[in-house]
Amino acid sequence: MIKFEKFSLANGLRVIVHEDVSTPMVVVNVLYDVGARDEDPKRTGFAHLFEHLMFGGSVNIEDFETPLQLAGGENNAYTTNDFTNYYIQLPAENIETAFWLESDRMLSLAFSEKSLEVQRKVVMEEFKEHYINKPYGDVWFKMREMVYKKHPYRWMTIGSELSHIEEARLEDVKNFFFKYYRPVNAILVVAGKVTVQQVKELAGKWFGDIPAGERYVRDLPAEPVQKEARRIEVTADVPLDALYKCYPMASRTDKGYYIADLITEVLGGGASSRLYQSLVKEKKLFSQIECYHTGSVDPGLVVVEGKLIKGVSLETADAAVEEVLEKLKAAPISAEELTKIKNKTESAIVFEDMSVMNRASSLAIYELLGDVNMMNTELGKYQAVTAEEILETSRQLFDKKNSNTMYYRSEKKS
Repeated sequence: MIKFEKFSLANGLRVIVHEDVSTPMVVVNVLYDVGARDEDPKRTGFAHLFEHLMFGGSVNIEDFETPLQLAGGENNAYTTNDFTNYYIQLPAENIETAFWLESDRMLSLAFSEKSLEVQRKVVMEEFKEHYINKPYGDVWFKMREMVYKKHPYRWMTIGSELSHIEEARLEDVKNFFFKYYRPVNAILVVAGKVTVQQVKELAGKWFGDIPAGERYVRDLPAEPVQKEARRIEVTADVPLDALYKCYPMASRTDKGYYIADLITEVLGGGASSRLYQSLVKEKKLFSQIECYHTGSVDPGLVVVEGKLIKGVSLETADAAVEEVLEKLKAAPISAEELTKIKNKTESAIVFEDMSVMNRASSLAIYELLGDVNMMNTELGKYQAVTAEEILETSRQLFDKKNSNTMYYRSEKKS
């Protein structure tokens, strides 16, 4: 049981406090309810660009890193399609440094052409290094475009086109900031060696006077139900042929999410999983294969992906994957297998909660999902899943009409 207290400031900032006297450290985590799904289709990559801009100096603090390092702290951030998360960890006695830094960049960034140009170049290099020049780097650009026809999950957090970041203007950046990076659209979690009263005083002192901003009301287009199988082929200079298969699944707060999560464990949860045992160990068709899901807030994807052994055709490999999926759809899994995947899931959740930093980010994400107490109740939702529900959901998930397949062929060099 993770204990916490929650309160809000007059400007709408939600604050969650988790006391843990067993650590000398404290984590200050700020989650903004904005991700790549909230971008203009003609200006993608902005949420990720802001992950970089938020470290480029704020209205009263030119240098974010130096004072934090002097306070013995460390920080980082990450962007998803659904939200952006920033976190600082530092000794508890220096907690006010984190409040000072985070509140100033929430108040306003130090917008300048120079800062934008520096961070633009960083993001453009990242785009080129990881998605243009890297083997298989374009997979998810193509897969998302195939799977999503309406929903903005059809582009990645890095953006759909390099030109969108290249052409970003300072005015566009300012508008994006003051629309989304406001107290009314943020969640502050403080976890570690701290008291609720201390956080109330510090939050009021440092965040209380920041203008609330307008609450962002998300109204995204729903993805239509897929009615036929989709398939594409790509040929590129990569070392091995690869197979990718995607299947639309339930949203993050739907019961079907927990069932699908357990299904990915059955199929791809390590060396004892069905796909690995059958296709890597026994049939030796793949050098590696995995099954996972995207974990997105809106309806996401169950993914099967693997690299083939040289000499194995993609058609043979695809048929073998389908055979494993058909067996899962044929009969309920055993009580033993169900217990094993539930125990593994419980262990993963418990292990993750051992870190105060992970607890802080999890509390923020659960609050974003609408119920911070899911931190304590979610395990019960996994335990409640039955073998029959796994069978029924497998039949729906892995229906041929629900499939999106990519054959990624290695270019034959003379």
